[in-house]
Amino acid sequence: MDFVTQQWERERPDLDVSAMGIIGRVGRLYLAYQAEMQRTFQRFGLNAAKFDVLATLRRAGAPYELSPGDLLKATMVASGTMTNRIDRLEADGLVRRKVNPADSRSFLIALTEKGGALIDEALEAHVATQSGLLKGLKAEELDQFKDLLSKALISAGSD
Repeated sequence: MDFVTQQWERERPDLDVSAMGIIGRVGRLYLAYQAEMQRTFQRFGLNAAKFDVLATLRRAGAPYELSPGDLLKATMVASGTMTNRIDRLEADGLVRRKVNPADSRSFLIALTEKGGALIDEALEAHVATQSGLLKGLKAEELDQFKDLLSKALISAGSD
């Protein structure tokens, strides 16, 4: 990124390209983080999308079930995308659809025993992967990084 910004500074000294260097680094950091987490998910036969649904159900607490609408709100994906994810997870035996006892016209998505065991195991590996990705930062630096990222998200209108 320094090379790119130095070139722009040389070619267009009238522009302040410092934001380009920061945003470029954030983008590269995102890709590096995603690649490493994807490797972790793959060890469990998952991808980020499947992990997201299983983790959302698991963190909802016992009995580890949510309506499709609640899953949509928690994961912020389109309805058709969520249906596809649920179908795949159901085919894998990781979730099941069950009639909603509060409204028999609707259903709930519930973790199966197999799905619960898998997400617990995958979650432990995921947390270890994420910790490893940040191991080069001291506790104080992590706090500063988190605060700066929060401010940047607010500045970008996406907190």
